[in-house]
Amino acid sequence: MNEDKTPETSGFRPGVPRQRRRLFEREDELAAVDEALSELAGLAPEGIDPLDRPSGALLAFSGRAGLGKTTLLTEVRRRAHAKGCTVLAARGGDQEQHVAFHVARQLVQPVLAGASQEEIRSALGSWYDIVGPALGLCAPAEGAPPDPQGLRDGLDWVLTHLAVQRAPMVLVLDDAHWADRESLSWLAAFAPRAEQLPLLLVVAYRPEELPDYAEQFRGLPGRAGQRPIDLEPLSAPAIAGLVRESVGAHADDAFCRECWAVTAGNPFEAVEVTAKVRDRGLEPNEAGAHLLRDLAATVKGSGLIARLERLGTSTVRFAWACAVLGTEISPHLAATVAGLGGEEAGDCADRLRGARILTGADTLEFVHPLIATAVYRAIPGGVRVALHGQAAWAVINEGLGAAVAARHLMETHPDGDGWVVEQLRAAAREVQRAGAPDAARRYLGRALREPPPCEERAGVLYELGCASLLTEPASTVNHLRAALAEPIADPEMRHGIVYRLSQVLAHSDRLAEASETLGHEMRLTQDARVRLRMQAEQFMWDAFRSDEPDSPARSRRLARLADRLSGRDLTERYIIGLRAWDATLRGEPAEVAVQHAERALAGGLGWAEADRGFEVPVLVALAFLYADRPGRAEELFAAGIADFEQQGWRGGHLSFGYTLLGYVRRRRGRLAEAEDFARAGLRLAERVGRRTPAHWYAVSILIEVLLARGRVTEAALLGEEHGFGPPFPAAVTFPDSQTVFGELLLARGKVREAAVELSAAGRRLDPRGMRNPAWCPWLLHLARAESHEAPARAVALAQEAVQRARQYGTPSAVGHALRIRAEVGLPAERAKLLEESVAYLDRSPAGHELACSLVALGAELRRTGRPAEAADHLYRGLDAAAHCGADGLAEQARDELAAMGQRPRRLHSTGTDTLTARERTAAALAARGEPAASIAKELGLDEPAVTRLLSAVFRKVGTDLGGLGAALGEVSPDRP
Repeated sequence: MNEDKTPETSGFRPGVPRQRRRLFEREDELAAVDEALSELAGLAPEGIDPLDRPSGALLAFSGRAGLGKTTLLTEVRRRAHAKGCTVLAARGGDQEQHVAFHVARQLVQPVLAGASQEEIRSALGSWYDIVGPALGLCAPAEGAPPDPQGLRDGLDWVLTHLAVQRAPMVLVLDDAHWADRESLSWLAAFAPRAEQLPLLLVVAYRPEELPDYAEQFRGLPGRAGQRPIDLEPLSAPAIAGLVRESVGAHADDAFCRECWAVTAGNPFEAVEVTAKVRDRGLEPNEAGAHLLRDLAATVKGSGLIARLERLGTSTVRFAWACAVLGTEISPHLAATVAGLGGEEAGDCADRLRGARILTGADTLEFVHPLIATAVYRAIPGGVRVALHGQAAWAVINEGLGAAVAARHLMETHPDGDGWVVEQLRAAAREVQRAGAPDAARRYLGRALREPPPCEERAGVLYELGCASLLTEPASTVNHLRAALAEPIADPEMRHGIVYRLSQVLAHSDRLAEASETLGHEMRLTQDARVRLRMQAEQFMWDAFRSDEPDSPARSRRLARLADRLSGRDLTERYIIGLRAWDATLRGEPAEVAVQHAERALAGGLGWAEADRGFEVPVLVALAFLYADRPGRAEELFAAGIADFEQQGWRGGHLSFGYTLLGYVRRRRGRLAEAEDFARAGLRLAERVGRRTPAHWYAVSILIEVLLARGRVTEAALLGEEHGFGPPFPAAVTFPDSQTVFGELLLARGKVREAAVELSAAGRRLDPRGMRNPAWCPWLLHLARAESHEAPARAVALAQEAVQRARQYGTPSAVGHALRIRAEVGLPAERAKLLEESVAYLDRSPAGHELACSLVALGAELRRTGRPAEAADHLYRGLDAAAHCGADGLAEQARDELAAMGQRPRRLHSTGTDTLTARERTAAALAARGEPAASIAKELGLDEPAVTRLLSAVFRKVGTDLGGLGAALGEVSPDRP
């Protein structure tokens, strides 16, 4: 709604206003506007290089009601149009502030007005199904709704795209204090980006009414620094100018001064008072000045209402109907709500226009928000409730939808009306699919208070729990448990409640409760397929429990069940996938895990199934990773992340995806890329919240990456910043958080503290049968921690890890374990163990582990007087470390070479994933089972050269020898 406006200029339209009003005492504000617009349009002030400043900016104006914010913003829009800017405009409304995305729709819809669905789809790109429903541009798609963060990212993209495509752009938001939560939260978060775009964002609000979720606007770095530009009341001379502009230059000084006194410099009130002076034909002189105070009293509050009541009962009722409807009022809808005929309603609208209460024709609006507020508050309570109920009915009859009607139903009193419950549930479904779970929760909470019929209560509670899932997991648990306590006639609904309840309990680190919930329901259901799915879910949550009472027994049950299943549906494939992961954790031969993982994937294993979690697909991908098939794991993660992004899931889901993809890169030895992905995952995890599973994963993996790069101090600071330490989560994490904490302590030289944490990790994991050092190398780290004070125990620990690694059978696991065994063992046996470690790692894709063993072997050979061999291994190790991004390891290799009097030569590796012709030939022969001697003869090389050639192949392709054929496309990837 506009501030000090006349009927001719009061319409809020995207285009240029038809008439201008003179602005008094706003020279400084307009100067700031002109400067910002000049820079935006590329017309920087003389002497200033436009490249020295960002093109975009933020201008925030604050002031009490009636001080001219809207008139100022109208002038901003006019000047922006004059400079050739694209202008997007919107305003908040007192009655619309609970309508999700009301402001966002005002901003974007006019830009795409008249476009076909194909053109809109082209304009929104891949964000069409995510952002389109929120902006009212398309119907929500079937399936799971986008999470709020994903939707906000999509809105960011849309606005950024519009700003770039239609630059320069000015976005004007009036009455921001009344903007809906979803739009205002988005714009407040987006606002700092304006300076990096050809976009001027101009916001006006009443400071005392700005809601908590928009507090960012108060401190954003705008053109006035870290504060908004405050509008002050006009001085007496300015009010005099305004009065004379309105009633004539003959208005005398005494009259003008009295006008200033009775309005306290408020321009809206001054304009209204002078309009009444004109209407009554009063002379603007000292003799009539005493009448101004009475006239001012009629402008707002009780005086305004008294003036309205003099217009007649029908007119009052029509005004009430308009106040209930809010902004952009349809005369026909207002007549329906008021219970008036069309002709009578038209007469009422004319009288209200004449009284300067309403303005407009095809669309009505109040002349000023103060008037609308006063009229609304003057409606008797019971009548106001009835009018909102009538408005809801009228909106539904007009075909405007349940979501439009819901804001009216929210204002009615509970009365056990089934129709109200039905409309509120429909509205909740609509806004939930559009990405506004908070609004859905409000509607369903109101539906619950209606209350619904007994047979529908469980359904409302279930929907309420689903709406709260992403934002209030504790409330979700309460709602879903309450739903289960209700009589439920539909078994499918009951099962859905149980699945959702177990998910939210598990994601809240309450895994034991999740498992118990499923176990209890399994005993009640008679449907074998439902029971199988519940068993699959229970197996999954138990796999993540660190306090599971009898993990080996569960593993045996899982193995027996998985071996009987064919994978005919998603539930069976989930169980088979869990079997692959269990084999990985227990350290069964890697071929067993890979076989089951391929079986799970054979019929499809989507990451974004509407009613399933993403945990099992992730575990299947990780089974390939630990089995020395990181290339295959990367393919699965890339597909999964694409599924998440397509669904608009950009919170915890995407955080896990990026973080674990970084973990895959870390195990391949691509540490710089791993760090980038882990940091991206951590940024997303911060949105979800600290000490959540996503946060634990991100911090753990990033610390591991930093330690591998040799940046111990940075890893320690990261851990302190994020509170990384005990108590650790009840859920098992990858990598294990307590083990990573012990590794960090060890790297910092806190050996005894590290031994305590690593021993505790072993006591927690070993009884559960989690014995695979490829997954959790706590034994190896503990051996290093014990090597100084208890060398014999250290050797025993490392030897146990070697035996476990040999049982699992992957080259990377055995090679890593052998290196630590050499580090803690007797000097006489180190060289032989390290040579064996290098031999294993040469057959693996683990680039960083190979670099570590090469440098360790070179250093040991130097110390035992074998300089020629030492130099060869050190040069290889330096080359591998540099391309891994392991700066600390590379420096160690240089120091060893310098100690021998050698100079590090120029690195010769390209670091590309592309196989050379010789590498591809050697790889093809190896995949067909040819031994190294035959490959050497074919290529005219010696066997050590072939070993090195294949080592490069394994690292580039991301697999060991067992997966080489599938990676090269020479056998089907689903072949075990």
